[in-house]
Amino acid sequence: MKRYIRHAAAFCALLLIALLVNATRVQVFQAGSLDANEANRRNAIVRFEQPRGDILVDGRPVTGSRDTGEQLRYERTYRNGPLYAPVTGYASQVYGTTFLEHAEDDILSGTDPMLAPLPLWNDITRAQNPGGKVETTIKAAVQQAAYAGLGGKRGAVAALEPSTGKILALVSAPSYDPERLSGTDRAVADTWAELNGSATKPMLNRAIRQTYPPGSTFKVVTAAAALDAGEVTDLDAPTKSPNPYTLPGTSTQLTNEVDGCKNASLRYAFQWSCNTVFAKLGVDTGLTPMVGTARDFGFNDSGLRIPSSVAASNFDTSMDRAQLGLSAIGQYDTRATPLQMAMVAAAVANGGSVKAPHLVDRTTTEDGDVVDATGARTLRQAMNPGTAAQLREMMAQVVDEGTGTNAAIPGVTVGGKTGTAQHGIDNSGTPYAWFISWAQAADDPEPSVAVAVVVEDAAADRGDISGGGSAAPIAKAVMEAAIGAH
Repeated sequence: MKRYIRHAAAFCALLLIALLVNATRVQVFQAGSLDANEANRRNAIVRFEQPRGDILVDGRPVTGSRDTGEQLRYERTYRNGPLYAPVTGYASQVYGTTFLEHAEDDILSGTDPMLAPLPLWNDITRAQNPGGKVETTIKAAVQQAAYAGLGGKRGAVAALEPSTGKILALVSAPSYDPERLSGTDRAVADTWAELNGSATKPMLNRAIRQTYPPGSTFKVVTAAAALDAGEVTDLDAPTKSPNPYTLPGTSTQLTNEVDGCKNASLRYAFQWSCNTVFAKLGVDTGLTPMVGTARDFGFNDSGLRIPSSVAASNFDTSMDRAQLGLSAIGQYDTRATPLQMAMVAAAVANGGSVKAPHLVDRTTTEDGDVVDATGARTLRQAMNPGTAAQLREMMAQVVDEGTGTNAAIPGVTVGGKTGTAQHGIDNSGTPYAWFISWAQAADDPEPSVAVAVVVEDAAADRGDISGGGSAAPIAKAVMEAAIGAH
């Protein structure tokens, strides 16, 4: 009898061991795959069972959470959703996350281990921390000025603090309300279909995800390359620039929208945006210096994060001389995001130093304890400081008495460059109007803001002058707001 009892006890012990081994296998070794299984709704339930952390502008939340009482309990809400959509993106139970909602999801959702009171605390307790906060670099007044300036026209605005790379405004129009994508009902699916089917592409973040031919605003880059390479040593000396200029190896002739461009000095050509002078200047400077300078400003960089990814701006690295001439005036295959062109203006304002643009000032716990902070970081030196000083001088003359007078601000030193970019088949599309600029208040030791504006559907009728007419007033309003908020 005792023998049978021993056998039964041993068998029970084996069963117990088997259960423990299986439990260990499931809870330890298969935990990851089970968590990731699409059929497991527990993750979604846990994710939305507490309020999401907030995104802050000027210390005030522009996001919130609403308790629905449903299984996916908390839905995202937005204050001034269309105004801040290019910054926040959306957080949807159905369609996921974009922009800051995506890039800072671990902080906002409370899953970042740095939010835990002790190392490995969450792994041991299986607890979830309250969502943290993301404090942005955006200035509400600057953002509002940019949004109002576009006035619903298709386009974008990016504004930077040149000395730090802080993004002060990031606007794309037309926009949308990301709160319409919160929830799980039929209206959310209808909104998704509506937004994605719209010809105006309201969910496209034109400030960082759309590239445009930069037109004559790219002449800032060409001038920097020529000055650094020694191709031009005197801003006021005549250049050997015919008018019209025949692109090398072709019969294509470039002309100008203004008089006086034949053999014009670099100063005059910059002030009045002479295509012939700058196309020839790009060819004479050469492909290698032009490519190198464009790269140092930030072109051809596919790894830029703010922390959301930014579309790479393009300057071709292999071209013939005719293509180089067109590229030097911002045409051919040259493409830039508005953020990139704001970086160009900021580099001029900051002595040639390109600071890494960033949208997040710091992240904190729910109680305000700092998790991470973003400091100023230099990406590259785009040009010599002396060249930057010469460009600041020429850009100021554009605003004082050239094509950019609509951006002038009394009592403030403003430098700018207008541009109109042809596009479409045989350049049949309505030109894009550009303006890039920087501003320095009288009592400031250095410029405090750099801006890029592009307007897609501007009424452009006179080359570069349209950039001054359509985009410059928007840049002026943005710079005024930035100086006021500084």
